[in-house]
Amino acid sequence: MIRYLALCASLALSVAPGFAQVPASAPPAPAGAAPPAAVSPAPASPRAWESLSPEQKQVLQGYQGNWNSLPAERQQALAKGSQRWLSMTPQQRAGAQQRFNQWRAMPPEQRQLVRQRWQEFKSLPPERQREVRESFNRFRQMPPERRQQLRQQWRQMTPEQRHRAVQGGRAPPGGHAAPPPHHPPR
Repeated sequence: MIRYLALCASLALSVAPGFAQVPASAPPAPAGAAPPAAVSPAPASPRAWESLSPEQKQVLQGYQGNWNSLPAERQQALAKGSQRWLSMTPQQRAGAQQRFNQWRAMPPEQRQLVRQRWQEFKSLPPERQREVRESFNRFRQMPPERRQQLRQQWRQMTPEQRHRAVQGGRAPPGGHAAPPPHHPPR
């Protein structure tokens, strides 16, 4: 279970970078979305303000005055983010806004750590990313008391114990072994 917590913590912290580059006036990206700076490896071409839909213009109205001075990559990322925002349900928007507010409340050091973990997650093979997401979803479905218990166990572990738990599901400090993983550790 500690192994799952470790994987879940990494994924949980990885969702915030999707909001890292978006100012408060822009809509946040949904959980799991790539950070706007990493939208496309190919050079982006500038996007004319007039090419945006009326709905996108409304979402991005804070950028209207300086849209043409933004880098093309930023324009593309904002346009894509506004389209995602418009496709969200009100419930999804509320969740995204809450995560964005949590991101903005983080100290800069914590944001940097989250960005680093996001990059680490994105460097994993797709199968491993899927496993981490599944573990995160299992963690989220646990009762709050169990999640809190696992968080407390995690906080009591040394960095070495945490590493071992993530790598091989070793026992936490209390001596209670994590359940065997559903797949062989990598």
